[in-house]
Amino acid sequence: METATPTTRDIVAKLWSLCHVLRDDGVSYNEYVTELTYLLFLKMLTETGREERLPAGYRWNTLVNRAGTEQLDHYRRMLLDLGNPKVVADHLVLAIFTDAQSKLKKPTNLKTLTTYIDKLDWFSAREEGLGNLYEGLLEKNAAEKKSGAGQYFTPRPLIDCIVRLMKPKPGEVIQDPAAGTAGFLVAADQFIKQATDDHYKLTEAQAFFQRNGAYGGAELVTDTHRLCLMNLMLHGIEGGVGHVDTLSPDGEALGKADLILTNPPFGTKKGGGRPTRIDFSVTAETSNKQLAFVEHIVRALKPGGRAAVVVPDNVLFEDNTGRRLRTWLMDLCDLHTILRLPTGIFYAQGVKTNVLFFQRGQTDKGNTKVVWVYDLRADMPAFGKTRPLAVADFAAFEASYGDDPNGGAERNDLGEAGRFRRFTREQVAARNDNLDIAWLRDTEADAEEGLTAPEDIAAAIIGHLRAALTDIEALSDDFEEDQTPVVVMPEAAE
Repeated sequence: METATPTTRDIVAKLWSLCHVLRDDGVSYNEYVTELTYLLFLKMLTETGREERLPAGYRWNTLVNRAGTEQLDHYRRMLLDLGNPKVVADHLVLAIFTDAQSKLKKPTNLKTLTTYIDKLDWFSAREEGLGNLYEGLLEKNAAEKKSGAGQYFTPRPLIDCIVRLMKPKPGEVIQDPAAGTAGFLVAADQFIKQATDDHYKLTEAQAFFQRNGAYGGAELVTDTHRLCLMNLMLHGIEGGVGHVDTLSPDGEALGKADLILTNPPFGTKKGGGRPTRIDFSVTAETSNKQLAFVEHIVRALKPGGRAAVVVPDNVLFEDNTGRRLRTWLMDLCDLHTILRLPTGIFYAQGVKTNVLFFQRGQTDKGNTKVVWVYDLRADMPAFGKTRPLAVADFAAFEASYGDDPNGGAERNDLGEAGRFRRFTREQVAARNDNLDIAWLRDTEADAEEGLTAPEDIAAAIIGHLRAALTDIEALSDDFEEDQTPVVVMPEAAE
């Protein structure tokens, strides 16, 4: 992905500094980014000459030229009306303003925001890419652990590593069934743009497909969905991500994909609910969302299609449904690589994580012959605010993975003292298809002793508590599966 320039970073810093103005208005970090999304959308349509997407009377200048209670009242009416299909015909505008409500209570705070936004260096921002500016805000929000934004923001160095390895190509349908703020889709688009000179090497029809048909997915959370659509729009991608639940029948309508890149939500469905997909057979009876998402991904891949998916450890070792899913996955797909991720990069979810790399087979049996495991967790620092994840942390893994997206490059087993090992399908079967394979000493506790930032220490504690809760939920699921109804027959009459 592109690196933010000093000018973009400066604008992001200035916009972010305004959140402190709003603290006494009861506005959280995440609410602030949502509020900024409404205002920036209006301003950016002005800056890019696309105000015709908005009805007259609902544009930036009609807002910024007001003051006091009149401005705040007008702003609240704008939010309501721009999400009303009787007022607005543009589908993207409607999606971004669906159920939009302002958290601002003081007119002076709205005036501060609109005045400040109006005075930013928009010429430089346009030159350097408005999408980069917006992504900078999303990343700033995710770094603020108190906001809880990390639950849908995958670290950019990890996204970039995965995209480089999977090598998205023009003409491919690329899907993220748990899109969050669209990090994977935007990164894939930028990778393709770099390879095609910003689409200039493509035909007009091919370029149109890249903008309007190449990317798809779903995002369930309303506020996250609007951030997602804004991010896509500012990167030149129109829509593609629906406000739907992938684990409902709407998920089947996402269609087939050549490439799936995703970091699905962890944990169980609220209230212990099961997926309602009629096409699910392996995970139909579990409330474990990450297992159900893996089934969706396998079913959504075209034959020969490839996927990279972030999953918590329990997907690798959970019994019953978990084991059936892994066996099914290794039959239908070539699960060629597992990356054991370092701790500390997903504390918001509270569990240890991995990336599964696999390719859908042309047949439904025996596609996995060998599984390669790379351990990037043992003997690694605890990542957090004082030691953020960096692109360089993945360099050795990328070299070991090789140039073939489907794991076909020549690879070397580095032995028991190394990080990269080869395991045959027979060896995995001997472990009851348990893929939680580790051979290096676990140094997580040692690394966490070195944490110094209070928020990192708190995040580590919360992470362990949530991991324990996840394990309890998995055990509960297993217990329910093991309970077979006992039919008591009436005694025969004498």
